[in-house]
Amino acid sequence: MRSAEPTWDVVIRPREPWWRLDVREFWHYRDLLMLLVRRDLTAQYKQTVLGPAWLVMQPLLTTITYTVMFGLVARLAPAGIPALLFYLSGIVPWTYFSGVITKTSRTFATNAAVLTKVYFPRLIMPVSTTLSTLFTFLVQFALLLLIIGGYALFAGFHWTPSPSLALLPVIILLMSVLGLGSGILVSALTNKYRDLGFLVGFGVQLLMFASPVIFPMELVAKNPGLLAVLELNPMTPVINAVRVMLFGGEVPWNGLGYAAAFSAAVLISGLAFFQRIERSFADVI
Repeated sequence: MRSAEPTWDVVIRPREPWWRLDVREFWHYRDLLMLLVRRDLTAQYKQTVLGPAWLVMQPLLTTITYTVMFGLVARLAPAGIPALLFYLSGIVPWTYFSGVITKTSRTFATNAAVLTKVYFPRLIMPVSTTLSTLFTFLVQFALLLLIIGGYALFAGFHWTPSPSLALLPVIILLMSVLGLGSGILVSALTNKYRDLGFLVGFGVQLLMFASPVIFPMELVAKNPGLLAVLELNPMTPVINAVRVMLFGGEVPWNGLGYAAAFSAAVLISGLAFFQRIERSFADVI
C-alpha cells in the first residue's frame, strides 16, 4: 500500500519582485505580531519605578517645560488657547511620529539574535514597533482630551468638539505610514552603514524645530521663505490638522494631500530598498 503524499509547511520558491508582498504569509504570523507588540509594551516599562505612568509623565513633563520656556518666557504660544494645551497638542502627535522612526530604525539591530536563527516575515518587527507605539499615542491623546475637558470645566476655557475630529483615524494612518516608511528605510540603511544610526535621533530632534510644535504657523506667515520651508515638512499639516480638530479652524486639505503623497512615496521607497537588501540581513547584522 502506497504511503500518503508528504505535506510541507514551507515551500521555497524563486524570489518574487518587491511589489509582491506576501500578505497571506504575514497574516499567518499574526500571533507573533501580537506577541512582539506585547513584548515591546512590557519591556519598555518593566523594572521602572513609575511603570506605565511614564506613558503620561513623559509628554506632561515635556509640555510643562515647553510651556515655561516658549510660552511664558518667549511668548510664542498663540492667544485664545492655553499654552499648556497648545504645546501638548503638538507634542503628542510628534512624539508618536518620532517614536516610530527612532524605534523602527534600530529594530533589526536590536533583534539580531532572533533574525539569524528563526524565519518569519521580517516586516513583522517594524510593524509591531509601530503598533506598540500607537498604543502609547492613544493613551497620550486620551490624556490630552482629559486635560482639555479639565480646562473647560474648571478654567473657563470654552471648548466644543469639532466635527473634524472624525478625521483622527486618517491623521493616525498618515503618521503611521510616514513613520513606518521612514523607519524601514533608515533601518535598511543602518543595517549596512551603522554610523547612520547615530544621526537618526539628532536628525529627528532638528526636524521638530522645522514643524509647528513650539510655535504657531501664524508666527511665520509673514516670512514666505521660512513658511515654504516649514511646509515641506509633511508633519506640518498633520500637526496643524490635529490642532484644528481640537480647537477649530480650517482643515489644511492641500497640506494633508501633500503629506499623504509624501508618506506613500516614503513607504514604497522603504519597502523597495528593504526587499532588496533583506537577503543579506543575516550576514551583516
